[in-house]
Amino acid sequence: MSETNRIEYKRELSEGLEKEVVAFLNYREGGIIYIGIDKEGRTVGVQDADSNQLKIKDRLKNNIRPSALGLFDIVSEERDGKEILKIIVASGSEKPYHLKKYGMSEKGCFIRLGSAAEPMSQKQIEELFASRTRNSIGKIKAHRQDLNFEQLHIYYQEKQKPLNKQFRKNLELTTIEGDLNYAAYLLADENNLSVKVAKYKGDTRVDLMESNEYGYCSLVKATKSVLDKISLENRTITQITQKERKEHRLWNAIALREAIINAFVHNDYTREIAPKFEIFNDRIEITSAGSLPDGLSKNEFFEGFSIPRNKELMRIYKDLDLVEQLGSGIPRILESYSKECFRFSDNFLRMIFPAADDVYRETPQVSPQVTPQVTPQVQELLNVINGEVSRTELQNSLGLSDRKNFRINYLNPALEEGFVELTIPDKPKSSKQKYRLTEKGRKARQE
Repeated sequence: MSETNRIEYKRELSEGLEKEVVAFLNYREGGIIYIGIDKEGRTVGVQDADSNQLKIKDRLKNNIRPSALGLFDIVSEERDGKEILKIIVASGSEKPYHLKKYGMSEKGCFIRLGSAAEPMSQKQIEELFASRTRNSIGKIKAHRQDLNFEQLHIYYQEKQKPLNKQFRKNLELTTIEGDLNYAAYLLADENNLSVKVAKYKGDTRVDLMESNEYGYCSLVKATKSVLDKISLENRTITQITQKERKEHRLWNAIALREAIINAFVHNDYTREIAPKFEIFNDRIEITSAGSLPDGLSKNEFFEGFSIPRNKELMRIYKDLDLVEQLGSGIPRILESYSKECFRFSDNFLRMIFPAADDVYRETPQVSPQVTPQVTPQVQELLNVINGEVSRTELQNSLGLSDRKNFRINYLNPALEEGFVELTIPDKPKSSKQKYRLTEKGRKARQE
């Protein structure tokens, strides 16, 4: 495959990398840069992928203005038996981006034209600067400056990424003047943002059964609470035939998770409206504030092109493994649900996923075969899970050396009954895979 307007090949990590990234940041669709592939599309590979990833991140962080953090991902891939690096660059909302060394000039500003990064004219630079988005959560000063971030510290510590004294600046939680911004307010231990999960008895909003509130805390904590709650509601449907037993969930778990996180990360918080989650007897609706970002069409949205509305949140959610990589969420949802499930308006984006069966049953028929069972081995496992832990850590805590025994008698039954869930559900065999208790698992442990 040859280079295109959205694909750039580089045989090795070179000095011109920042120029290519700037060009994609200024381009309306963003783009992808491959390191370890020559201009003819032949794979040559990279020698030290981990070291190169750190170098790239450091260079893009320090050499590009405005900050590109939250607007790029670096992932390692294998092609033709060789390791290469893939840099995914989103279209930025603070154009024109430029090389710090040359400033906002024709030598510092570039844009993608065809398969090349071309210098921008002074007129283009001035026009883009005049239309730059200023009303963003990173630029708005928080109305409270006495904010604490203990919850954020805990989440980063769990990922073995402890925050230092400069974390407010490093995570872009301050304005240019040094005040805490609205992104910091959303991520603080206390705020006034109310996040609701509502349940209705029928197919309309007339008969409200339950209203759960998960706001007034760090947005990350609210996100995890909503994920746990809806995972609990996403029950397993069992069909037993003469030949086999079939099981499936009300909604596809991977698509549902992506939709929930997408609603949190891309919500327009400048309107002081939180995303909303509503469960009906025949569907679930997930609504976020804000229309599509300027410059992003519906077709580009469905194809996975990304213009992060809140790059500060995107960066933190990616640090905490809530987001895997830029632009991957919508394509994952489309693997299970059609484009007709998305509703766009001038002020909101709504995702509507039909349920595979009635969400609520007046007289549920539960066979003894599918009643959740807490065996002694599963109970032991639930007792040792604190936060997110790896398979090795769990085996060590249980004093088990036999991996097969652990998998068959402890882990698999806990996963099948919904007591435990994967932290990376779409990559079950990932080397970074960890496990955590669901809300159902926490209740089972208490009982």
